[in-house]
Amino acid sequence: MPPRTRKPADDKPADLKDILWKAADKLRGSMDAAEYKHFVLGLIFLKYASDSFDERRKEIAQELEAEDITGDRQLGLLEDPDEYARKNIFWVPAGARWATIAERAKTGAGEATVGQLLDGAMRAIGEANADLKGALPQGLFNSRGVDARRLSELVDLINKLGFKDETGADGKPRTARDLLGEVYEYCLEKFALAEGKRGGEYFTPKSIVKLIVEVLEPQQKDRVYDPACGSGGMFVQAEKFIEEHGGNPFDISVFGQESNKNTWQLAKMNLAIHGISANLGPRWGDSFHEDQHPDMRFDVVMANPPFNISDWGGERLPFDPRWEYGVPPVGNANYAWLQHMAHKLSPKGRAGIVLANGSMASKHSGEGDIRRKMIEADLVACMVALPGQLFRSTTIPVCVWFLARDKSPGRGRRLIDRTNQLLFIDARSFGKMVDRTLRELTDDEIKRVADTYHAWRGTDRTIDYADVLGFCKSASLDEIREHDFILTPGRFVGTRLAESDDDEPIEDKITRLTKELYSHFDEADRLESIVREQLGRIGA
Repeated sequence: MPPRTRKPADDKPADLKDILWKAADKLRGSMDAAEYKHFVLGLIFLKYASDSFDERRKEIAQELEAEDITGDRQLGLLEDPDEYARKNIFWVPAGARWATIAERAKTGAGEATVGQLLDGAMRAIGEANADLKGALPQGLFNSRGVDARRLSELVDLINKLGFKDETGADGKPRTARDLLGEVYEYCLEKFALAEGKRGGEYFTPKSIVKLIVEVLEPQQKDRVYDPACGSGGMFVQAEKFIEEHGGNPFDISVFGQESNKNTWQLAKMNLAIHGISANLGPRWGDSFHEDQHPDMRFDVVMANPPFNISDWGGERLPFDPRWEYGVPPVGNANYAWLQHMAHKLSPKGRAGIVLANGSMASKHSGEGDIRRKMIEADLVACMVALPGQLFRSTTIPVCVWFLARDKSPGRGRRLIDRTNQLLFIDARSFGKMVDRTLRELTDDEIKRVADTYHAWRGTDRTIDYADVLGFCKSASLDEIREHDFILTPGRFVGTRLAESDDDEPIEDKITRLTKELYSHFDEADRLESIVREQLGRIGA
């Protein structure tokens, strides 16, 4: 096969993202963000699948021409799904190809409406590709309430997107799939921001995902699991980590679960776009009550489960074998999540779990006893306290629990023996404000946390671990017992001296804090106006 020629794309990634968001605007007036994200993401995927299919079809034609293969045999090979599958290209049936849909949207000709063509295309592609089974939106585009004119305009706008292999500004080649993955992630983030609290159900901020992955360091051959996988961001970051460290990103086994049908579809599509073969179960389902992977154990578990949920159905699971350390309270699922994920760990497994700060100290309904038993079982490896405002869906500070089934040196691994020890990291001062309501951890801060953990554990012998006042502390089981098994890092790391903790001039601090205070007032006014508007509608 002749080498593929790469050339700069007509549209830069920034241009593609701009087109994307304009596409969302086309439907924004007729439906809310929770609905229109499925329209936009589905159409973008369809455009990418068709573009990739067309590019591969041209390559096959060139190969056949070079081999002097013509006529019916040539046509048969051009329409052979295996010729596309071996290059990881989705098979697009004839009636589902973008050119047909775009022409219909532009001219209005033909018996079928654009909505009918799109619904048919999604169904046909889903049936033709095993990885997409159940992933693409069904019966959406021709449903009631969809403005046919706006839908045609949306198709016409997305027609301007071009997903082809290109050379990036840094001179490195980027595949069409890389480009789509970047655009898709951008879109997920923007939709999550637009949806506010509901967006938090399927999107975990990138800096938190990256922190968890950098600490856990998933490797080739690992089985990776997320029982509340949202749109699949943890898996995508794990793939990137392995690739950045010279491994084969496709040589991991991915397993996940998601309780919401629409979010499950987003995850299936997201992972398919990134070329990640994943087992998310045959359908969506609740991890507590419909475990899709009941007998499996995993090397790496990563999750950002819903915080403090009270309606998780715990009353129906009083004798569940997962509750090894105690029955979690019916009114709060935090310790159900912790034990579910601990139960899923292989003998050498490790986990990173985002939870509300209250989980570190709560003694409500037996949670303190469960936490004590987990610590005494030497299951908890590290606690990281993070600042507030990392999520759009909540302003409360969060923490990350890092669990490990084995903290011994390990045969042949030459790790530091951390049996009955626990690392505390206080990162509450970390992060920069990217706007007036959202904070983001920087790459340097993520690296500092990860380096500290790996120095402590011995996975990085180039760095010597040492306790740092106000930041990190390696504590023994006896020290933790003295604190009544409360795991708040601030209790252990101590307080930095004032002069080393804060060198910001007092005048600057007053100015900054005043601005932050007024921004909170503005946000309160905005929320109050929304509440008043909703109450007015209810009253009407």
